[in-house]
Amino acid sequence: MDIVLLERIEKLGQMGEVVKVRDGYARNFLLPQGKALRASKANIARFEAERAHLEAKNAEARAEAEAAAKSLDGKQFVVIRAASEAGALYGSVAPRDIADIAREQGFAIDRRQVVLDRPIKDLGLHDLRVQLHPEVIVTVKANVARSAEEAEMQASGKSIQELRAEEEAAAEFEIAELFDDIGSAADEDRDDRDSGPIDVPEGRGDSDDQPPT
Repeated sequence: MDIVLLERIEKLGQMGEVVKVRDGYARNFLLPQGKALRASKANIARFEAERAHLEAKNAEARAEAEAAAKSLDGKQFVVIRAASEAGALYGSVAPRDIADIAREQGFAIDRRQVVLDRPIKDLGLHDLRVQLHPEVIVTVKANVARSAEEAEMQASGKSIQELRAEEEAAAEFEIAELFDDIGSAADEDRDDRDSGPIDVPEGRGDSDDQPPT
């Protein structure tokens, strides 16, 4: 289907361009959301008549998005989820989750503005894009962790694998110390026995006692 774009669409074209797209994409997304019109002569003429108004409206919306982007760009959102020891989530993190957390922190974000190539299914730091306007896109991070403490450590630059390795190393060190303490206690007990008095049985060891002749 040929359509005329009413705003910039990433990887498709700029406002006012006539492009060809799949019928389903046009009917299910572009046309219902007011992002495009069928490229008929009447619609193209309508767009040209309203171009100045649409461009002014777009410029205003872009300015608002650019102002919001200053505080949002690079922002990190903590998402607490249950996960296995290997770091695999019991479920996934979707655009709706990020949008909900962002709104709780005062950012006016709709789930449709959160761009994820695929659902997040692992612990760690994940980059994702937020499209505040067709021409304004920022990058934020989802810090997916099992606890606030774990999220803080991940934010400092440690991966879940590094955290698990540190925990295992600490556990091995504690076990080694335990065995060292047990070994030291056994050595002390052995030294106490070796340094104690030697009991000589009565009637033995007396130099004046000689066996009968």
